Amino acid sequence: MARGELFQERLTHSVIGAFFEVYNTLGFGFLECLYNTALEREIRARSHYVGREIYVPVLYKGEELGRQRLDMIVDGKLVVETKSTYELHKAATRQVHNYLRATKLEVGLLFHFGPHPKFYRVVCRNAFESGAVCPNDAGVMAAEDEQDAVTHPEEPA
Repeated sequence: MARGELFQERLTHSVIGAFFEVYNTLGFGFLECLYNTALEREIRARSHYVGREIYVPVLYKGEELGRQRLDMIVDGKLVVETKSTYELHKAATRQVHNYLRATKLEVGLLFHFGPHPKFYRVVCRNAFESGAVCPNDAGVMAAEDEQDAVTHPEEPA
């Protein structure tokens, strides 16, 4: 990955484009399940594989506590979570961060189909080969400073 390049940049760029296409077509005010269906269709139209409502185990000291349902996993590399509320809950990016930890995937996108479209990119470098884990607190950082557990809001230009 070259300096200044975001992790999984091509994939996330394509999926973010799909998000804005869906938002610009449907607008604000529909149920989350409808946005997810439209988003899945748009992502597939861009030649990506989409897994919907994927259950992943949550482990505690090697034992399964239960399973968590993710909205989507794209191309087996990207977690996608959607929200269709007026205001985005403050813990929503933490939810995506925890999904990354549970799946061992390293990048996720949170799409907010609110009054104004917004997305958040969440990165967790799951260095599971070395036994390292992500920090407990996700920080808000600029896009060019992508590190572990980075989240930052982005809006269309």
